[in-house]
Amino acid sequence: MKRAIVVGASSGIGREVALLMLEEGWTLGIAARREERLEEIRRSFPDRVHTAVIDVCSANACDELLELLERMGGMDVYVHVAGVGKQNALLEEGVEEHTVATNVLGFTRLVDTAFGYMAEHGGGHIAVVSSIAGTKGLGVAPSYSATKAFQNNYVEALSQLARLRGLPISFTDIRPGFVDTDLLGTSHRYPMLMKKEKVARAAFRAIKKKRRVCIIDWRYRVLVAFWRLIPGWLWVRMPVKTKEKAGYSEVSK
Repeated sequence: MKRAIVVGASSGIGREVALLMLEEGWTLGIAARREERLEEIRRSFPDRVHTAVIDVCSANACDELLELLERMGGMDVYVHVAGVGKQNALLEEGVEEHTVATNVLGFTRLVDTAFGYMAEHGGGHIAVVSSIAGTKGLGVAPSYSATKAFQNNYVEALSQLARLRGLPISFTDIRPGFVDTDLLGTSHRYPMLMKKEKVARAAFRAIKKKRRVCIIDWRYRVLVAFWRLIPGWLWVRMPVKTKEKAGYSEVSK
């Protein structure tokens, strides 16, 4: 029986991945800010679920993760899904700062805690859900695309570090595109929108196969390959802009 901790399990991709793991017999520690959503899962699998209320932006987040680990008796896999993102072409200060605090500082402190635990307890597997947005700087979502690029590079660096130190820790960087979750909200129209259940199944397969990088859906793999071919001088001139429609802001290109 495998043991995993999923941080960001109250909704969206994290919740769906947690449910898939439970269906296959895993023992889980699930964490998020919304305790009532975690309890819904625990009541369905009372013998195999441990819950913890963890805000990744809290200074106590690392201690709370370690306390959850102690209750579980260890873990084989750590899955980090917690994150925020918002289009912010007007550079609202609060949006940018909260995104950086969650996707950089919160991400780093918990992934590092998981890394440190595995380094001391015989290894393991760390999987993170980042985004294809880390491929290029996106003018309509500056902090989001920048923080996702940070996550992509940080996981790559930790993978190299584990090898340098001779640690049996493997990594999976899961990079979806637009997913129909609460994170997107209803204010925008998104192209190539994917169902969270489909994304979760692909993510779980990537975790089980220990794939180093997984871009979900062939359409996004083609898109990312195209983006990488575009030189910087041309990218910044591409006509990405926002427009208002029916009272909402919509991205057009």
